[in-house]
Amino acid sequence: MNKEFEKRRRLLTKLIGKDGIAVIPTSDTRVRSRDTDYPYRPGSDFYYFTGFSEPNAVMILAPGREDGAFVLCLRQKNPLTEIWDGHMEGLNGVKKNFGADQSFKIEDLETTLSSLFMGRQKVFFTLGQDEVLDKVLMKSFNSVRAGQRRGGVVPSEIQALEPLIHEMRLIKSKHEIALMRKSANISVDAHKRVFKNCKPGVFEYQIEADIIHEFGKNGSVPAYTSIVASGENACTLHYISNREEMKAGQLLLTDAGSEYEMYAADITRTIPVSGTYSKEQKEIYELVLEVQKTAIENVKPGQTFEGLQSGAIKGLTQGLKKLGLLKGQIDQLIKSEAYKDFYMHGIGHWLGMDVHDVGSYMDEKGKSKKFQPGMVLTIEPGIYISKKNRNVPLEYRGIGIRIEDDVLVTKRGCEVLTKALPKEIDEIESIMAIN
Repeated sequence: MNKEFEKRRRLLTKLIGKDGIAVIPTSDTRVRSRDTDYPYRPGSDFYYFTGFSEPNAVMILAPGREDGAFVLCLRQKNPLTEIWDGHMEGLNGVKKNFGADQSFKIEDLETTLSSLFMGRQKVFFTLGQDEVLDKVLMKSFNSVRAGQRRGGVVPSEIQALEPLIHEMRLIKSKHEIALMRKSANISVDAHKRVFKNCKPGVFEYQIEADIIHEFGKNGSVPAYTSIVASGENACTLHYISNREEMKAGQLLLTDAGSEYEMYAADITRTIPVSGTYSKEQKEIYELVLEVQKTAIENVKPGQTFEGLQSGAIKGLTQGLKKLGLLKGQIDQLIKSEAYKDFYMHGIGHWLGMDVHDVGSYMDEKGKSKKFQPGMVLTIEPGIYISKKNRNVPLEYRGIGIRIEDDVLVTKRGCEVLTKALPKEIDEIESIMAIN
């Protein structure tokens, strides 16, 4: 695996040039309450190039150095800290096990940066993410520039690093895709468990507990807080309180995905709590499913999110008009955005190390970015009919349905990484009838 990280560093070296230097910090620990921290997760960009998962560390990439380009500043090994928190790699461990050419104490970051900035023309670093680190870097940058009269090349500018890294992360390697397949499979199993345990009288938090247990027993964690939304809760797009009791006749919208070895999955299914869909629920579900299938069929190199969204809006608007929930000419309904009373989000997003993964949605000309092989995205149309919507028949109010799958762009089209999870009405009803 170290070769994968090394390959990424070589590519970044080419992007910043022989006279550039890149500085990438990881995440720090975060206090949850008093003396209790949230579970630690390293920063995605930092981990992408290092594979190192300890907090309070900074990677420096300085091409052309005689002592090596890959430098890590990190915590020193501390036996007392290890007693409480576990193993620490230390300055020698990161060279032996992670391929660092040199390592320095994190306390010496300022002087290390000042030394490494000499002879560089441009510093690649994204300001504004960590106020403390910003001050350290700027102090080193300014001190080096202040000494310019002594001669030699010093940096003349600081350039944001994120755009370069995030374009790299958009295209997944074979290794990354393998991890995403694993994460998808774990998530599929978690949703199948939801199918099994969903019934009237069960609380949303019990379903969430089933999901977390399935993730944990397979070595993963939640990629995000699961949405377990029964009844009208499904019309709140980011509903995460997950406290209510499920009732007969309701739908359950579950949006949950695992993170396996830093790679996320993201799946949504909407199933009937009582085991069968009502007439109105079935009508809305079939419309959303048809639009989702069409969008997935159109995922291929050269396609764009803008193209998929336009198709989804047209399909949903036509379907809503057919059901009598929208009235008027299709073109005018789309132009006036009448569909936004029912569908108010995008057709999908990038997926990878972060559930809403990095990478621009627009190209350098300001147009929607064209899909390329190796990109992974979600396809997730939905219809949400508020209880407060007095313009639709009572039978439809409170219905919220979203169907979401994870899709890999291939050379000739696409592959649905989450295809093992049923989404056809007859399949879902048959599974739930066994419960």
